[in-house]
Formats: sequence, C-alpha cells, structure tokens
Amino acid sequence: MKIPMKQKWTLGVLLLPFLVACGGGASEPAADAAATTSEPGAGQSAVVDEMSTPTVVGVASKSPDHKTLVAAVLHVKYQDVLSNAGPFTVYAPTDAAFAALPEGTLDNLLKPENKATLEDILEYHVALGVFKTESMTNGRSVGMANGDNVKFSVAEDGTQMVNDAKVLGSVAASNGLVVVIDKVLLPPAE
Repeated sequence: MKIPMKQKWTLGVLLLPFLVACGGGASEPAADAAATTSEPGAGQSAVVDEMSTPTVVGVASKSPDHKTLVAAVLHVKYQDVLSNAGPFTVYAPTDAAFAALPEGTLDNLLKPENKATLEDILEYHVALGVFKTESMTNGRSVGMANGDNVKFSVAEDGTQMVNDAKVLGSVAASNGLVVVIDKVLLPPAE
C-alpha cells in the first residue's frame, strides 16, 4: 500500500515523540554519573547544581548562621532526605540558638548513644508542606516530622512565634521553605 506524502509527514510528526521516548532517535552519550556526585553512592544531596534555587539543606549550608544545624543534620545523615522533593518547612535555629542551650547539651546529643534523641529534635524542626510566615496565625497547630505538634502565635507587635521561638525571617528553597528562628525547639516530654 502506498501512503501519500502528506500522510507520511503527519505520521512522522506523530511518531517522533514516541520514537524519541523509546530511544529510537539519535541520543547523546550518557553523562558519567561520577561527574554529578561527590562520592560513589552519594544521594540527592551530592548533586551539584549552581544554577537552580537550592534545597532547604542548600539554603542552610550557605548560611553563615546555621553551621551547627547543618553539622547536626550531617551527623544523623538527614541531608539526603531533606534534599528530596519535599516540600518541607524547616524551622532553622541559628548558631546562637544552639549556643544558648545549657552547657554540654550539644556535645551530649552528638554522642552515638544519643543519636535517636538528636534525630527526634531535628525532626521536630521539620514540617511536611510549606507553611509561609503569613500563614502563622494565633493558635494554629502544625504537625512535625517526629509526630509532635508546634503551635504558632503572633504578638501584638506582629512578632511571629513557633512555640517559644521568635521567627527572624524566611528563605524560599526549591523543595520548601527555611524559617529562621532564635531558639532550638525541644519536643514535648513524653
């Protein structure tokens, strides 16, 4: 059967996306996976992308005021989880907030036998979803990654609070939002 030229052209246009998707078209050589990661088997956090908006981990890593938070995240190996799609809202205590903890608290949390406690504290700083500061209304309760809730409040002067931590600002990330706070949030005692 002979197909007219106009139908051949239309058929080719319709089949082109299918052929490309199935690998039937010409393709570029695959990029070397080692070129995109810092170490073999590294997760999402190892992807180097200097052009896109950074993830919540990238935002915190670039901040000069969040070195302690980043070190804690790396210590429990949460950098890949927090580099995934999310979306997440991370309530990020500053280095000064960690320094205000009772002496020896942070050193104690970094001991191997206290890893679960540190994970619980870090998870109490992460909400699944994006909770912009303008949605922080008096009495609103939000569930955190560890299963506990935080409560928002707004003072008469407009100061926004997460539990007893003052909101200092926020930075959008590609997979959520980083809300800078002035205190470390501690999960409720069981």
